[in-house]
Amino acid sequence: MFEVKTEGAPAAIGPYVQGVNLGNLVITSGQLPINPETKQMVEDVAEQATQSLNNALAIIKEAGLEANNIVKTTVFVKDLNDFAVVNKAYEAFFTAHNAPFPARSCVEVARLPMDAKVEIEVMAFRG
Repeated sequence: MFEVKTEGAPAAIGPYVQGVNLGNLVITSGQLPINPETKQMVEDVAEQATQSLNNALAIIKEAGLEANNIVKTTVFVKDLNDFAVVNKAYEAFFTAHNAPFPARSCVEVARLPMDAKVEIEVMAFRG
């Protein structure tokens, strides 16, 4: 197992890594919607979903993979009433990258770090 680390995604805010490379499988930690350049988080939930996905993509790209290698995502939302908005941003992300939609779970949580509205983790397969 090797740590995956990139400046293209925000640094971990706790005792964990941005992602791990297991050879054929790369797994990211949950990605908050923090812009790695500005260190800020936008308020809009659609933009948060897109930023979280962009952060995850930066991590798997560091390991030599692309969006079309993503096979599973887990989406954590603070309010399931935002499901349709998050879905639209999620669909736009994968469509823009000409990538198939991966398997996905989406769950509502009571609270996310830094009071984010969205956090997304991905698994990507090299093969």
